[in-house]
Amino acid sequence: MSIFSNRTIDPPQERAQYAKAVLSLVGGHEPMSVLRETPAVTARAIEGLSLEQLRTPEAPGKWSIAQVVKHLADSDLVWGWRLRLILAQDRPPLTGYDQDLWAERLHYADVDPTQALEELRVLRRGNLGLLDRATPQDLKRVGVHSERGEESVEYLCGLYAGHDLLHLRQIARIRSGL
Repeated sequence: MSIFSNRTIDPPQERAQYAKAVLSLVGGHEPMSVLRETPAVTARAIEGLSLEQLRTPEAPGKWSIAQVVKHLADSDLVWGWRLRLILAQDRPPLTGYDQDLWAERLHYADVDPTQALEELRVLRRGNLGLLDRATPQDLKRVGVHSERGEESVEYLCGLYAGHDLLHLRQIARIRSGL
């Protein structure tokens, strides 16, 4: 299993390794820059591909590019909810979610990739606007994640920037195999 797997059935220590590995992808990049650029980078990454190509899984049991784009959009929905909880409440609980169940039960395989990209753009714009209005003290506020413990707004920005980079790599890898 890859260090970049994030399954709810994995033990807590493996899930902690996932978060650390995702954060390491940010490297010397500014997390906010990565977060701002991701929708446009995603659009360029899928440009010129047919619907059939976008819906072709990387391998049996793996996601397609369309599914990855939908996952990015839904992840932004979750991130936005978590940001709002943390900014508006004191130490709110943050629940985890099973990304594979979301992909299966929310029918990611059938999504319109253009619509998923637009969802990502809109959600990201709203989340970045919220962060642009946040004070330095707001960025230090924390929620308590059910699986990972305390997470600040600032930490989540780095985590989601790394998450973006992870899935942009995945899109590039899938595309190269088409």
